Formats: sequence, C-alpha cells, structure tokens
Amino acid sequence: MQIRARVENRRDQHHVTLDTNGQSRSLAIPPKPGGFGSSANGGELLALALATCYCNDLYREAAARGVEVYGVEVEVEALFGGVGEPARQIRYRTKVSADAPEEVVRALVEHTDRVAEVHNTLRAGISVELVS
Repeated sequence: MQIRARVENRRDQHHVTLDTNGQSRSLAIPPKPGGFGSSANGGELLALALATCYCNDLYREAAARGVEVYGVEVEVEALFGGVGEPARQIRYRTKVSADAPEEVVRALVEHTDRVAEVHNTLRAGISVELVS
C-alpha cells in the first residue's frame, strides 16, 4: 500500500491532499490566522493518525472475528517538549460499543493494539529521511 500526504501552502492558502494507492482526496485544514502555515500542528496530526489507524483497524479486526461493532471512540494524547524534541509520551484510550461480551471486546481491543500499523511503525522507531 503506497500512502502519500501533500501540503501546499501560500499566504492564506493551505491545501492538504491524501492519497492511498492512487485514490486521492482533500482534507480541509485552514491556514494559520497569520496566513502562512497550517492551523493544525504536526503533533495533532500524529495523534489523529494514531486515532484514525486504531479506529479503522478495530473495525477491520472486528469484521474478521465476526464481532458487530456499533461505535468506536479513540483519544490520543502526546506530550511534546521543546523545539526539535521528539514526543516524550504517547498514550491512548478507546471505547468500543459492540454486540459482544465484555471479554470478547477486551480481546478485540488488545489484539487491535498489537496489529495497528501506525502504532507499530512508531514502536519500531523507523527512520525518516529527507530525500530532496
């Protein structure tokens, strides 16, 4: 799966395009009030990436296990320090509404945590390189 995110920014213009395997769509994020940059910061978007990944993966894993899920809430908190410092802590919690016994839902939640790709990418500490 090839994933791309693109940001184009000029005074009072901020355009975000997401693409997975050639399927593109826009995400509405306005520019900063001063006109340049994004009103959303990278830490917020990292937290959103984790929350989105977990939500989508939970539905995927529930379907594979035959568990009917009615709703998922995911909240991610990241603690960042000063300029240039990586996050010191990332924690998340989830609430799942499903037509299944509590122990089945708990097992689904824990399994999804083990297979969530974005989570595992951060856990693996993969390198990020500037190529141009």
